[in-house]
Amino acid sequence: MTKPFQFKASDVKIEKRETVFQGFFRMDKLWLTHPRFDGRSMPQFTRELFIRGDATCVLPYDPERDEVVLLEQFRLGALGREQSPWLLELVAGMNEDGETSEEVAQREAEEEAGLSFSKLEKICDYLVSPGGTTEMVYLYCGKVSTESAGGLFGLEEESEDIRAHVVSADDAIAMITDGRINNAAAIIALQWLELNRTRLRAGW
Repeated sequence: MTKPFQFKASDVKIEKRETVFQGFFRMDKLWLTHPRFDGRSMPQFTRELFIRGDATCVLPYDPERDEVVLLEQFRLGALGREQSPWLLELVAGMNEDGETSEEVAQREAEEEAGLSFSKLEKICDYLVSPGGTTEMVYLYCGKVSTESAGGLFGLEEESEDIRAHVVSADDAIAMITDGRINNAAAIIALQWLELNRTRLRAGW
């Protein structure tokens, strides 16, 4: 039986690459080829690639009160669906050059929710949509106190308008089941919390 991961990045041959759009984000067009599983070479083909920086996302969790903080804000990509384009999400921000994911987490927690994490636990790293974008998300759970959490936040100069909600862990997990929470980072983090909740409440 053939094992996975027989190929690596050096097996991909990029014949040509050009930037076709440069704005807040960038779009490149690539002409490339790579080996096929049957031993032949893939004929040259083209793909457009959305060049987007990596991001850090954090689920703020209070293990004593068994509550999470979720952020409600408008998301253009959800417009046109049969739902509200105001989504419930995690604390999140783009990683700047020279910043660690932990530094991004603390910066965004303050800006977006007025919070500070006393502990951060790594959940996972994942590629958001590797068929068309470069973005990697570094996902964490962060320990907070929700005693005085909640309110309005965001940087006006970045067109941010954020409402922070304090939600019981049970209610947040239920919102995955009924579809009210349908963005990947929040789903993954809340499912991880469901698996690790007892451990966090006992000794985090």
